[in-house]
Amino acid sequence: MISRIFKGVFFSVLAVVLLVGLGIVAPRPLWYDQPGARSERSQQILVLSNPIHTDIAIPVDGDLLTRFAFLRSAGLDLGNPNLRYLIFGWGGRSFYTETRTWADLKAGPVLKSFAFDRSVIHAELAGDIPLEAPAVTVIDIDAEGLERLKQFVLASFDRSDSNPIPLPGSNYGPNDAFFEARGYFNALMGCNTWTAAALRQAGLTSGLWTSLPWMLRMSLRLHNDDERFAASHTLPLRRFDLLQVVS
Repeated sequence: MISRIFKGVFFSVLAVVLLVGLGIVAPRPLWYDQPGARSERSQQILVLSNPIHTDIAIPVDGDLLTRFAFLRSAGLDLGNPNLRYLIFGWGGRSFYTETRTWADLKAGPVLKSFAFDRSVIHAELAGDIPLEAPAVTVIDIDAEGLERLKQFVLASFDRSDSNPIPLPGSNYGPNDAFFEARGYFNALMGCNTWTAAALRQAGLTSGLWTSLPWMLRMSLRLHNDDERFAASHTLPLRRFDLLQVVS
């Protein structure tokens, strides 16, 4: 009996290790159609990480503010002179909106996140983010990649009568807001796989399945040219740091 239990545990652990390894090493997509002339990578985006979640920060310009003008409907001050980035993340509604800090962690939202939960988009305003800050990964992309990334983020918002649907009262502070999103969140298709999908639209290759931030970072480094990335770190970036930079 003990031998069977040991074998069961061993093979279960081995299966998880193989799944994680395959998720990182197997590229997605398998290949890109290479254009005749390589576009100049003159744009930069940021990937922000904590131990379980990633966000994408897009530098603010006139086009971005025009396309995401609906964020004002949730009380976000897009006219703030200190605004430098719009930050977007996708996740499960229960866990994302009810777990503002680790002290707020509850069994219900956690269990729901392992099954199927309605999804939300979290939009955040940020000022200057030091590019060498902990958990900031700087990625160079071209203009076409930036355009596809914007379209991907916009398409992730659920809509009613063509308008994104805010969730009043669910925000963490004055500089962020939640909106209804398309799709359902679960343990296999979570926030970091959404980030990976967004980065693929921007022209990068990720791993086949990157459910945790460190898996996503490893796969990006493995499957993309080193010159795409500026020096970055992997320590947690506190949400407080971001919410204060435009205050």
